[in-house]
Amino acid sequence: MGGAVSAGEDNDDLIDNLKEAQYIRTERVEQAFRAIDRGDYYLEGYRDNAYKDLAWKHGNIHLSAPCIYSEVMEALKLQPGLSFLNLGSGTGYLSTMVGLILGPFGINHGIELHSDVVEYAKEKLESFIKNSDSFDKFEFCEPAFVVGNCLQIASDSHQYDRIYCGAGVQKDHENYMKILLKVGGILVMPIEDQLTQIMRTGQNTWESKNILAVSFAPLVQPSKNDNGKPDSVGLPPCAVRNLQDLARIYIRRTLRNFINDEMQAKGIPQRAPPKRKRKRVKQRINTYVFVGNQLIPQPLDSEEDEKMEEDKEEEEKDDSDAMKPEEPPQNLLREKIMKLPLPESLKAYLTYFREK
Repeated sequence: MGGAVSAGEDNDDLIDNLKEAQYIRTERVEQAFRAIDRGDYYLEGYRDNAYKDLAWKHGNIHLSAPCIYSEVMEALKLQPGLSFLNLGSGTGYLSTMVGLILGPFGINHGIELHSDVVEYAKEKLESFIKNSDSFDKFEFCEPAFVVGNCLQIASDSHQYDRIYCGAGVQKDHENYMKILLKVGGILVMPIEDQLTQIMRTGQNTWESKNILAVSFAPLVQPSKNDNGKPDSVGLPPCAVRNLQDLARIYIRRTLRNFINDEMQAKGIPQRAPPKRKRKRVKQRINTYVFVGNQLIPQPLDSEEDEKMEEDKEEEEKDDSDAMKPEEPPQNLLREKIMKLPLPESLKAYLTYFREK
């Protein structure tokens, strides 16, 4: 599933394409997508495919197409402090993006059928926290993953504000999914080949809207134990943060606000440097028509062809600008922390033990 937008050269290029095609429509979702490099969730040797609008699967590891994830993120209408459950959390790519929006006082849980994929997700999460330049720019709700079948969640489990299911839901499991949702919450899941947004408007009332035609592998049916019943799966607890965590959150927030005030006082714009403009590539696009019982591709000229000549000079200028060496981005939050008159061990804690 995918292929709705052009392939990009890198993560920013991919996001530009998703915005242009109106899959990404809000700034909050755009910031989350730019902060998490999709290529980091691919195995070595497969990264060249990361910025195409295509799903990818290797063994049990699977990523949906970028256009699907962007529609899901928009449909969930995420806000700071909400609780989120990812049914079929996979590599953790979506859960990590969600965590950037939920902030430190949200809840971010995932359940995944395959134990090797949960380990992969935990490795990618640790790598993001320790190595990503984006980590210090956000307040983060760290995902917690468990192994299990999402159709075996314990009946006394807590409910969530937002839920996404990443596998095809059979009609007879629809009510099971709805029960996990709080009143006022939003559930997004593929059902009957439609990505569907379901809002719980009351204890027994719902509103549904189809978002996008999709094709997902169906949910795996649970296996039964010796008693003939499936074992139940417990979700992570909704733990209250301890005082030490709260202190770190508020110290980092205070320093970040101080940095923003300093930059504003100096007239320094708080925005990322402009990205290079993508080259326009002459391409043919296909539409499809039925001839008898067969679906036949029919080539059409892309509308971009007409614009290529007028953009040529501008592109050459962009190319020369791209050749200039870029300075490494400053991590102003880390610099502030390292200058504090504190023991080194406390500085390390405030930086989440990051080495850069």
